[in-house]
Amino acid sequence: MKPGPKRIYLDQTHLRGHVTGIERITLDLFAPDRLAPHEVRPVTSGTLPGMIGQQHVGLPLRALADRDALFLFPGFPPGPLCAVAAPRCLLYVHDTFLLDRPEDLSLRSRLYMSPSFARALRWCPNLFVNSRTTGAAVRAVCAPRARVALLRPSGRDAFGLADLPGPASHSPGAPLRMLAIGTIEPRKDYPASLALAAALNRAGVPAELHLVGRVGWGRHAFLDDEPPFLHRYGYLSDVELRDLAGSCHLLLSTSKAEGLGLPLLEVQHGGLPVVAPDAPVFREVLGGSALLIRPEAPEAAAAALRAWIDDGTLDRAGAASRGNVARWNEAAAEDRERFRRFLAGDAEAYAEPGATVVV
Repeated sequence: MKPGPKRIYLDQTHLRGHVTGIERITLDLFAPDRLAPHEVRPVTSGTLPGMIGQQHVGLPLRALADRDALFLFPGFPPGPLCAVAAPRCLLYVHDTFLLDRPEDLSLRSRLYMSPSFARALRWCPNLFVNSRTTGAAVRAVCAPRARVALLRPSGRDAFGLADLPGPASHSPGAPLRMLAIGTIEPRKDYPASLALAAALNRAGVPAELHLVGRVGWGRHAFLDDEPPFLHRYGYLSDVELRDLAGSCHLLLSTSKAEGLGLPLLEVQHGGLPVVAPDAPVFREVLGGSALLIRPEAPEAAAAALRAWIDDGTLDRAGAASRGNVARWNEAAAEDRERFRRFLAGDAEAYAEPGATVVV
């Protein structure tokens, strides 16, 4: 790319409702002030048909009309006609779930998003990823000559937890309040979270699951007969979530697949301990700050969590959580600086070891 300020068309057509992980990354990592001094032209849509129209027609027409501009896609994959400007397209990839787990996708995702995503990975030469784990998965399916560069988002204090003294103090015999955050859909595997809570209760550890997230697609049998230890809140504002997080002892994730798991980092600002699956992305993101479990084995996971509580690790986890999110954010700041240099036309921005993913 030529050096100097650019015009950047920023695809924000997916920003239409509740702000969750993907939307927060778009609003934070690619905010106009973060992209300064470049001229940012957001492309928005208030409806799903409008989004589809922009992705398949509007943005390709802009690419043909404005041949000096860049096109940045931080949310949903672009339509195939955007390939007319492939060298000027920048695609941010949150995960490869659309390709890896078709059985856990809605019909709309299988018919519309998966094909667009697969095509974009073949024609787009500039791919940016939120973790090394996502990068390795992308490298396995993208064009051989594509750049797959790290652009990790910061785990900002979205819920205002930094001034909390730490997680709520847990006393023996009192309910263990476990927080879970995310849309209710198959990928999140909330039945595994409920199975872990049930196993804890059977083992004599009173446990509650406090679930924050709207109901998404799919059939969820547990919603028809909710167990007494499940407390479900739907979508909460950041302020409301702060109050709930401050009353909980840990954050629990049993997700089958994530490219990052942003809420896990966000709650660590409040020193909240994290329990997550023993999988590559969680080992990368959480380091040694979390308890990693096998959600498919609830009895063993419950035993591991009981041991964590009994040996006092839960009480000491605040410093580890806060130290981990600080570590992650330092790496994310280095990624942003490389991306800034890349946009400015620095041909050496991604020449440094570790800046790109090579498999």
